[in-house]
Amino acid sequence: MKRIAIILSAIGLILTIGACKKYLDSDYLFDERMTTEDVFTNSDYANRWLARTYYYLGTNELQDVASKKTVPFNFADDMFYGDENDEYRRWKNGQYTENGIDGESKRIWELAYQGIRQASIFLKNIDINKTFTRTEIASMKGEARFLRAYYYWILLRTYGPVPLVADDGIDYTKEYDEIAQARNSYEECADFISAELAEAAKVLPMQQGIQTVARPSRGAALALRARVLLHAASPLANGKAPADVAAAMVTKDGKHLLSAVYDEVKWAKAAAAAKDVIDLGQYKLYVAYKKATGDAAYPATVTPPSDNNFSNANWPAGWQDIDPFESYRALFNGTVPAYQNPELIFTRGQNQGGEGINVMVVHQLPRLEGKGYNSHGMTQKQIDAYYMNDGSDIPGMNSMYAGRSGYEDRYNTNPRSTGFVTQAELATYPELGPLGVGVNKQYAKREPRFYASVSYNGSTWNFLNGESTKDEKNNVQIFYYRGDPNGYKNTTYWTRTGIGIKKYIHPDDISNVAVTGYDQSRMTKKVDPAIRYADVLLMYAEALNELNGAHNIPSWDGTKTHVIARSIGEMKAGIQPVRIRAGLADYPNEVYADQRLFRIKLKRERQIELFAEGLRYFDLRRWADAPSEESAPIYGNNAYATKAQADLFHTIVETPSLPSIFTLKMWFWPIHFDELRRNKYLTQNPGWTNPE
Repeated sequence: MKRIAIILSAIGLILTIGACKKYLDSDYLFDERMTTEDVFTNSDYANRWLARTYYYLGTNELQDVASKKTVPFNFADDMFYGDENDEYRRWKNGQYTENGIDGESKRIWELAYQGIRQASIFLKNIDINKTFTRTEIASMKGEARFLRAYYYWILLRTYGPVPLVADDGIDYTKEYDEIAQARNSYEECADFISAELAEAAKVLPMQQGIQTVARPSRGAALALRARVLLHAASPLANGKAPADVAAAMVTKDGKHLLSAVYDEVKWAKAAAAAKDVIDLGQYKLYVAYKKATGDAAYPATVTPPSDNNFSNANWPAGWQDIDPFESYRALFNGTVPAYQNPELIFTRGQNQGGEGINVMVVHQLPRLEGKGYNSHGMTQKQIDAYYMNDGSDIPGMNSMYAGRSGYEDRYNTNPRSTGFVTQAELATYPELGPLGVGVNKQYAKREPRFYASVSYNGSTWNFLNGESTKDEKNNVQIFYYRGDPNGYKNTTYWTRTGIGIKKYIHPDDISNVAVTGYDQSRMTKKVDPAIRYADVLLMYAEALNELNGAHNIPSWDGTKTHVIARSIGEMKAGIQPVRIRAGLADYPNEVYADQRLFRIKLKRERQIELFAEGLRYFDLRRWADAPSEESAPIYGNNAYATKAQADLFHTIVETPSLPSIFTLKMWFWPIHFDELRRNKYLTQNPGWTNPE
């Protein structure tokens, strides 16, 4: 009989028996003398083994949506955090080492490969169980295969190409030279993950039940497959990587890890993969329907301006009967349970990890009124990305980047709106709510997602869970002027740009971190939006736009063939639902007709729609846009100005405490020295050093 602790599936965890013993131990579940037969013939133990495979996906280091307290991949050019120990400056300046900032470099690698090992052992041994039905075993294997693919995906997006471990695992009793392994190419990794997910999809159910909502369905496997193939088709991995990056990404025997040749078919495969998800017919965008009356926390619908295409039609053809603001806000703030959300394709559940979404929200909550940390904020670039409510650009959009390379057709130099809303003008600006007095007019008449996401100066926070005995007030305006409770002062807790974040905030949310750090007792639980249908639709439109010819691509299961070409009608089928739900007018025909212009609009749509979901950091790299986007200076309000200097406060200035830089080593996360020492064929990422 084979002992369960002799199989190892993580290349990065091998060197000697002593060095890897802690990774081989299974005593969190079993006595180490237990055999594989003992484990996998026992249904309870087998279920617990599979449950442990999920565990790694919920750890802090492997999360997508996270606060500043864990790996800050959720912070790119769109959002930032204030910090008492200068971590943000080190993050944005690339002043971290091969350890990461706090050792995350090693932890991500270790945890992902431990998850791969756990799934591989399950897949190899579960068939010996005679208690489960064959159908049950097939479904469980689908879950394990999905999880293994997900862990590989996390490694691929973080480190670039990694070693693909054989399905049989690695026997650590072999000589070191026999088990050391070089990195596979990006294309090999993407193809492997894609194939694994297609296999998983064959046996996973179309839907999961209420009690198993955080387990993958067929759609989850296919949607993750579409995401992986989209990244593989994007410039960084598809023959258009910067020369210095491509040259440095090689194995020790000279094998290039990033493709040197552009292949349009990869875009067609990504589009077909997204179409596979669409064709399931299982998903649709979540919408909240229009209501006639409301209050400060749940305002009555603010109807978007008239539009010739969408104003007079009901959802999904138009927005006449829906509330675009609440449709977007409720997706993230805990209002909609996962099992009632038709848009949610895969979730890790509520508030995964010890430092997940609710901890992020604690850092977004205002300091005095919301009793949070008031340290996560938004950049002016992100503010400017949101449209006006008629679909036009905000006057002065990205004017601070005028003439800068990479910003062509993405700015205008019209003067920004000035002046402040008076009591007499409130009826003209219903989107600001009943407490809109004193708000700068550049924040008025913006699209609904703006109000669901942005804590602009003077915005209303609800705090409906406030307790009067603690002198806590409901529905208060939050200002970021110097000297205000949430503005600049000689403490850590202030937003450096004078712009906060409301996404994920529920009207009931309030904290009390002065008493209990990261207090979440009066906060609505949030559901992790790991993969949602809006992303699939945008992936579909993006991939179609990059095509110049027609391609015949088999569906995921080979039952039909997709004819994939750049069709304006199909591109609209991808991007229009997202914009209709947001209450926004369609693009002009010339945008759809021009590949470059549509690409600009598509990237902006992702920047807005998917804000703070852990995707933009990786989007900027796959597009090869990171050098221009992340090195651009960060701008915001003049947070050093007082309320008496309101006009000066709203003058856009560079934010000196928020540095911006992009260097070679910031394309991929560093591989820890321990992993490089354990595997002699493993090569370091560009710009990072090797152990002596």
